[in-house]
Amino acid sequence: MRFSVRISTIIYMFRRRMKMGGQFRNSTWDPILIISQIFALQFVIYCTLGIWNAFTTAIAGLPRSLDCLFSYQYIHVRDNTGQLVITSFVINSLTGALALWFIVQRTKQCLDFSATAHLIHLFVCWSYNGYFPVSMSWWVLNTVCLAIMCVCGEFLCMRTELKSIPLNMGPKADL
Repeated sequence: MRFSVRISTIIYMFRRRMKMGGQFRNSTWDPILIISQIFALQFVIYCTLGIWNAFTTAIAGLPRSLDCLFSYQYIHVRDNTGQLVITSFVINSLTGALALWFIVQRTKQCLDFSATAHLIHLFVCWSYNGYFPVSMSWWVLNTVCLAIMCVCGEFLCMRTELKSIPLNMGPKADL
């Protein structure tokens, strides 16, 4: 209960801060906003990854486990289990792009937040397994998911940023 109240407070502060001021974009460095965006993005990414993984493991008839999210051994293409785990990670990168669009809302910052989210995931997996990931399939999957999340997030944010700029100048007067 307290955790969800804190997340909703962070999102409320973030939205209020985005609407403040008469500028188009606030360019001051705000570490509280950046940290709250990182926490919110990481929370959304892990929640949706859990949902996608629960859906794919239900299809395969496997028991639900955190190993599918954090263990290196489940990421492979040898059988259906590994392929479904890979599918959930790829679909989650698209969901992460939507989270970038909703939380970050800046094209320039999509790469930073995507890389930060995947770096945090590296440290979480490292601490969960007890050793640094040496599996090539884990590195390839996370690099591809990082690229998908960043490019799709940039595309969505760029479309939103360009909407607010009027492109038609209207009829010109002859002088």
